[in-house]
Amino acid sequence: MIHKFSSCIALILMAGFYPLHVAGSSFKDSSRLDWIQVSEDSTCFINKASAKKFVAWGVNYDHDSRKPGRLIEDYWISEWDTVVADFKEMKQLGANVVRVHLQLPKFMDSANSTNPESLNQLARLIKLAESIGLYLDITGLACYRKNDIPEWYVNLDDAGRWQVQAYFWEAVAKVCKDSPAVFCYGLMNEPLIPAKGEAHKELLAGELGGFYYNQRLVLNIGERTQKQVAKEWIEKMVAAIRRQDSRHMVTLGVIPLAFYFPGAQPLFYDRDVCAKLDFVSVHFYPKHNEVDKALAGLKLYDIGKPLVIEEIFGLECTVEDADAFIEGGKSFADGWISFYWGKTIEELASTGKFGDTWVSNWFKYFKNKSVDILQTSK
Repeated sequence: MIHKFSSCIALILMAGFYPLHVAGSSFKDSSRLDWIQVSEDSTCFINKASAKKFVAWGVNYDHDSRKPGRLIEDYWISEWDTVVADFKEMKQLGANVVRVHLQLPKFMDSANSTNPESLNQLARLIKLAESIGLYLDITGLACYRKNDIPEWYVNLDDAGRWQVQAYFWEAVAKVCKDSPAVFCYGLMNEPLIPAKGEAHKELLAGELGGFYYNQRLVLNIGERTQKQVAKEWIEKMVAAIRRQDSRHMVTLGVIPLAFYFPGAQPLFYDRDVCAKLDFVSVHFYPKHNEVDKALAGLKLYDIGKPLVIEEIFGLECTVEDADAFIEGGKSFADGWISFYWGKTIEELASTGKFGDTWVSNWFKYFKNKSVDILQTSK
């Protein structure tokens, strides 16, 4: 997960620039969104009504770079017009999917009670997506700001915490169940499971720029294996969703550990562990001149389900490298989701700052590429 672009500028000084001709979005504005589902042969996504293939081409709408430190729940009520403008801009960039990150502390008032205001605002966000013609990847259970995590949640044992997480998902699914604008539920961002013999005191991990983007599902696996913990947790969360919603797809965005640790095999996407998940979501940041290596790592997650690169950005590569990675994955990947942080191409380009200029040019590439991606079939 990347949330502090300025801290990464040194990594992208090498960046080249892709041709910057900007084409319009090929995803027509329409409030009449079709339901998206997995094809019968499990090889891709399709529009239910037309049976046409659907490729996800989207952005993570994870924080607001105009006022650093803000998450969507900080302004989606008081500055609703900002959210509306951002969604329109993401549409203009050519996106058809927006990944939003819902913070658990904003949706759970206690271990067994939800927050009506947040749930109502989620319903409003879904209606906005419907009206603009965007699908939502709803990632939940986020605890990105450590200071926001209530003591009652921190002090729960693993079983108690899992129950709260299940309550969260059942409540969210009840709000979302009838809308075709919901592309999927993402159970959690990049969960972690301790190795055998490890004991942790801290639930949160992965601090970057003051945010924590990882959570441990348990603090100690005890006598279970990592795969047993992963399978039990996935099944509990999916069961909570299915009590309200039997239709929408469910996934889990993970760090591709099998890529970073040679010889390792996927944990959450072990075929048995992920049986209840509808498709694979992995987060990839290709490195300069290592596109073939990244594609080989991505291929490890091609397990007979649709495959989405749920996070991708040119942190350590040129735009040409990223484009080669996307092109190389077309034969087996079903979507790519980048980032959008609230500033338009023009606003970024006008600052004169290198980082903003680079992001502006990335968005130009993204917009141009949308025409190609959204017309591509396997």
